[in-house]
Amino acid sequence: MSDPFVLGGISLTSRLFIGTGKYSRNTLIPEVVASSGSQVITVALRRVDPQSQENIMNHIPSQMTLLPNTSGARTAEEAVRIARLAKAAGLGNWVKIEVISDQKYLLPDNSETIRATEILAAEGFVVLPYMSPDLSAALRMKAAGAAAIMPLGAPIGSNRGLKTKEMLRILISEVDLPIIVDAGIGRPSEAAEAMEMGASAVLLNTAIATARDPLLMAEAFREAVSSGRKAYLAGLGPVEEAAVHSSPLTGFLN
Repeated sequence: MSDPFVLGGISLTSRLFIGTGKYSRNTLIPEVVASSGSQVITVALRRVDPQSQENIMNHIPSQMTLLPNTSGARTAEEAVRIARLAKAAGLGNWVKIEVISDQKYLLPDNSETIRATEILAAEGFVVLPYMSPDLSAALRMKAAGAAAIMPLGAPIGSNRGLKTKEMLRILISEVDLPIIVDAGIGRPSEAAEAMEMGASAVLLNTAIATARDPLLMAEAFREAVSSGRKAYLAGLGPVEEAAVHSSPLTGFLN
């Protein structure tokens, strides 16, 4: 089945984006890439150190599309500075905007994120803003030039699943941009559900990195995302309030 996902001028066959944090060893990263089939990987600029043997870039396969993130930014200005530094360091022009001032729940600041999106989109970046699900904010991010919207499913790193499910449905329905569910997904079944709802892709890290067997979990998520997408394309059957028989109930005994 040919079902490419075109984002930022790149045609992707995988709708599973992955991260680089929390692995027990960085050498797992290329193995997870292979098991997951992912083509997009996000990395925090603060983990890129060309002078160090532990430079995270040494472990990312060259065929991957890099999605630098602005982790650590608390304001739009800080996010813009990090994005520009990432581009200057040769990490490309894609950027995942993360602006987080709340240090307890790590919830994104939508207003600062909108400001950063507008600035960076005007500079030619492919901007993917990470946001708290809110229709008005998502539409403003679209108007600001976002290439996709990345609403959270639950607080980042929590593995709590799709706690914002109803808001995600609204964004998928009303925002004419790809919706990439980011953060909180803990189980392959939750990734499949997000894709069944019509999400264009999912991004996850903790669920794979903290699994007992990260490689097997990466494979499970690969299959779940693919199955969820197929279910969406196939068209889910209607949900009924009452029972509906699947065979005729009359005429059999006559």
